[in-house]
Amino acid sequence: MRGTRTVRNVHHRIVEAPAATVGALLDRLSSPDDPLFPTPVWPAMVLDRPLGPGADGGHGRVRYRVTAHAPGRSVRFDTTDDGVGTGFHRFDVEPLGPGRCRISHVLEVTMGARAFVLWKLMIQPLHDTMVEEAFDNAERAALGSLPHPPARRSPRALFFNRLLWARPAAVPVPSGARLLHEAVGGPDFADAWRMPLKPGMDRDPDAWRHVLPFPVRAHADRELLVGKDASHLDFRSSVLLDEDSVTLSTAVRTHNTRGRLYFGLVRHVHPYMARLMLWRAHRRVAFAARPSGERNGAVPV
Repeated sequence: MRGTRTVRNVHHRIVEAPAATVGALLDRLSSPDDPLFPTPVWPAMVLDRPLGPGADGGHGRVRYRVTAHAPGRSVRFDTTDDGVGTGFHRFDVEPLGPGRCRISHVLEVTMGARAFVLWKLMIQPLHDTMVEEAFDNAERAALGSLPHPPARRSPRALFFNRLLWARPAAVPVPSGARLLHEAVGGPDFADAWRMPLKPGMDRDPDAWRHVLPFPVRAHADRELLVGKDASHLDFRSSVLLDEDSVTLSTAVRTHNTRGRLYFGLVRHVHPYMARLMLWRAHRRVAFAARPSGERNGAVPV
């Protein structure tokens, strides 16, 4: 078709482990303990049912459907309506001997001129990085450690990762923020911001302690409370974690006219600063997480 381009992108890696071991990892794609997809730095693969023909889903904004699955050997995903193009991507595991195999990923998509420019500028650096990190995870899970330096994240891939990272959303102060409610009853100001937690991100408040620039005041199983007291006002901020999200809530109590005047100015800047602090903490915790291949080992074969 006039004005279209066909992109073929191929990655492969020799793994010093039996094909059955690496193939068993492949069969766990999109599962809760998926050992391959490089989360939480990159989007997880999510399907609407267990891996198999007919399962719909994708990762991030990329959408596809499973059209073929040979357990322990290969899985193919055909693109659906994601606006990029028409084609497929596929993982394969090929035995090369009793203790050696090749894992491959092939992407072949026909796309229009505009989508091709987008592919070259943004999608390909992200795609190449994610595939190589998935191969790293396959080696970690199959061998117990990575026998070489990890795949390099290019500056362009990291730039777009930062650009596409989720942003905090305003929510009511959660009732579950018990430490905050006990510390500041009837505040003069309160707000809360929430972000989803990615698979593999630490749900322990201690993991978030080092990314908040204020003294810790209290600690519970799922909540961390920080804050400072002054003559004109006191404030407390709560980091509350559950299985799906992290919420940063702030409560302020003013003591006098100076405090009210001061916070009357600060409250216009506070939402921006609170969102930025949560966004930065979210990224730091995600990047500090152990790679998928270390969290979820191979299934014995």
